[in-house]
Amino acid sequence: MISFRNFALRRGERLLLSDVDLALHAGWRVGVVGRNGTGKSSLFAAIRGEVEADRGDLDVPGRVRIASVAQETPSLPDAAIDFVLSGDVAVAAALRAEADATAAEDWEAVAEAHHRLAEVNGYDATARAGKLLHGLGFGAEAHQRPVSAFSGGWRVRLNLARALMMPSDMLLLDEPTNHLDLDAVLWLEQWLLKYPGTLLLISHDREFLDNVATHTLHLHDGKAKLYVGDYTAFERQRSEHLRQQQIAHEKEQAERAHLQSFIDRFRAQATKARQAQSRIKRLAKLAGTEAVRAERELRIELPAPHKLPHALLRLNDARCGYVASRRDGQPSAVEEPSFAIGGSSKSTAPAFANRESPLANHDVVVLDGVGFGLEPGDRIGLLGANGAGKSTLVKSLVGELPLLAGERAAHPDLRIGYFAQHTVEALKAGTSPIDHLRELAPDTAVQAFRDFLGKWNFPGDRAFECIDTFSGGERARLALALIAWRQPNVLLLDEPTNHLDLDMREALAEALSDFEGAIVLVSHDRHLIGLVSDSFWRVADGTVRPFDGDLDEYAAWLRSRPAAGAKPAPPAVGAASPVAAPQSSAAAAPGAVAKPAKPKVNPHRLARAEARVQELEADIAALDAELADPAVYAAGNARAAELARRQGQLRESLAQAEAELLTLYEADAA
Repeated sequence: MISFRNFALRRGERLLLSDVDLALHAGWRVGVVGRNGTGKSSLFAAIRGEVEADRGDLDVPGRVRIASVAQETPSLPDAAIDFVLSGDVAVAAALRAEADATAAEDWEAVAEAHHRLAEVNGYDATARAGKLLHGLGFGAEAHQRPVSAFSGGWRVRLNLARALMMPSDMLLLDEPTNHLDLDAVLWLEQWLLKYPGTLLLISHDREFLDNVATHTLHLHDGKAKLYVGDYTAFERQRSEHLRQQQIAHEKEQAERAHLQSFIDRFRAQATKARQAQSRIKRLAKLAGTEAVRAERELRIELPAPHKLPHALLRLNDARCGYVASRRDGQPSAVEEPSFAIGGSSKSTAPAFANRESPLANHDVVVLDGVGFGLEPGDRIGLLGANGAGKSTLVKSLVGELPLLAGERAAHPDLRIGYFAQHTVEALKAGTSPIDHLRELAPDTAVQAFRDFLGKWNFPGDRAFECIDTFSGGERARLALALIAWRQPNVLLLDEPTNHLDLDMREALAEALSDFEGAIVLVSHDRHLIGLVSDSFWRVADGTVRPFDGDLDEYAAWLRSRPAAGAKPAPPAVGAASPVAAPQSSAAAAPGAVAKPAKPKVNPHRLARAEARVQELEADIAALDAELADPAVYAAGNARAAELARRQGQLRESLAQAEAELLTLYEADAA
C-alpha cells in the first residue's frame, strides 16, 4: 500500500499539490487524470523517490519493486530483444554469467548459473521478451536489429517493452499509448488487465482508461481526489459531487440570509436579544461550503473553409512509396513541400498523371492500386498497424510524396491543413505564437492575432510568450491553431492528439465535428476517431480498402486473429518506410463476402515445426538437469565440457526452430 499523509509537492515556486491524504492498495489499477500542468508526472517522480515532498509524508514500502518507462533510449548496438531482456536484471545477469562461465570452461560456475536461471524463471525469458516485442508491433525480423537502427517512436516502444519485462510490484506508465497504433493499444490493454501488481497510469485516452482502470485519481486545483471506477464512472461521480456541493452552498446561503435578517431586526430589542445572540453563534458555526467554481470550458474554433468546391482531392490507381535510389546509386531525396504546417494544393507537388518511375525496381512500394477520393463533409478514419502505410497515404494525399505511378487529381481551390507527427517539432524555437502567425499573414493587425489565439486558449500575454517554455500539449495546440488560420477545406491529421489533455481532445473532437470540409484522421485515440469519423478505411498488406464496421468490430476482428497478421518491421533510422509488397488482404473486413481459401501453410509442416521446438526444449531441459548435478563435475571436466557444448548447439537449434515456427504462424494468420 502507498499512503499520502498531508502531502504537498512544489516545483520551483509553483505549488502543485497540497493537503493530499489518501491510500492506494495493492492490485489497484489507478488512472491518474487532470489537465496538463497539474502535477501528474511530478507525482510519479515523487513515488520513484526522485523528488522529495515539501510537506507531509509519502510512504512506499521498501521492498516494493517499481518499474517505469525510461524517457530516453541511448543509441545502443544491442539487439532489440536483448535490450528488452535486460529489463529483467536478474535474468540478464544469470545469462551473462552462464555465457562467461561457458567461455571460460568453468563448469562449476556454469552449474551455478543454471541454478540461478531456474530460480529467476530465466529459461523462458527470451520467449517472454519476444512476445512483448510482437505485441507492440515488432516483426520477427526486427528482434535482432540494433537499438540504434530504430527511429524515435520505435525506441519509445522498446522502452515500454523493457518496462513491461521488469519484474515489478508497481508499474508506473506515463502516456504509454503515445507512439502506439490502435492494434498495439488494444494488445497493451489486454496485457495490463493481467498484470498482478499495482498500476498507476497517466493517460489522456478515455477509452483506454475505461477499459483498464479500477480507480481514478483526479488532480485539480492543487488537490488530489480518489474515485472508485473507470474514467466514465469518475466523470459521473464528480458531476454528482459538484451538484450536491452547489445545492449545499445555496441552502447554506439561504440559511445565512435568514439568520442575518433576524439578527439585524431584533438585536436591539431587549426581549429578543438572547435569541439574536443564539443566531449569531449559529451563524458562526455554519460550515462555509464553497460555491462550485465553473471550470472554464475549453473550446476551440476551426474557421469555415475559404472555398468548398466538390471533388477536392483524389488518388486514381496510385502507387505510393519512396524512390530508394537514383541511377548513380545515391539516395534520392524525397521532394519536400514548401510549407511546414498546413498548406494548399498550390504549394505542394503537382498531380502526376500516369507517372512511372524510371527505376521501378528500385522503388520502395508501400501501397499499390490506391483509389481514394475526398468530397466536402467526408470524415474518414484510417485503421491499421504502424508501418502499414497510413502516414505514407497521408503524405501522398498532401503531395509531399510524389506518386510512383497513377494520378493525384487536386481541385485548383484545394487548401490542405496537414498535421504530421513531426509538425510540433517544426515550430521555431525562440519565437512566440504571435511571431508564427505574423509569418503567415504579415499585414494582419496584432489584435486580430490576439483574438484568434484567445479562441485557442492562448489568452492575453500568453500570445507573446516564448514557445520554448510551452508544454508538449501547448505546442501541439499552437500547431493546430496555425493550421486553422489558413482556413483549409481538407484536414489531413496524423496523430494530432499526442500530448493533448482530455479537455483539449474533447474540444478538438467538437471542432472537427462542426468542420464543413473533408477530414482524414489517423489516431490511436478511439474516443476521438469514433466521434469524428463517419467511415473507416483499413490500410494493410499494401492496399487501402473500406472497412465495413465500427471500432468495436475492428477490435473484435483483431482479437480473432491471434498473430494479428504479419506485422511489418519498424523502419530503421534514415529509412523511408518498410517495404510492403502489394498483395491481396488476407482477412476480409466484417460484412464482406468470405470466400473459402486454402490454408497458407501446410498443417503437417506446422505440426512438424511445433514438434521440433518441443523436442529441442525437452532435450535442453534434460541437459540442464544433468549439468546441475555436482556428480558431473566430480567425474572430470571432459564430461561437463561435452555437455556444455551440446547445450550450446541445442540452444542455437532452438532459436532457429522458434524463428521458423513464428514465421509459419504469421504466414498462416496473414
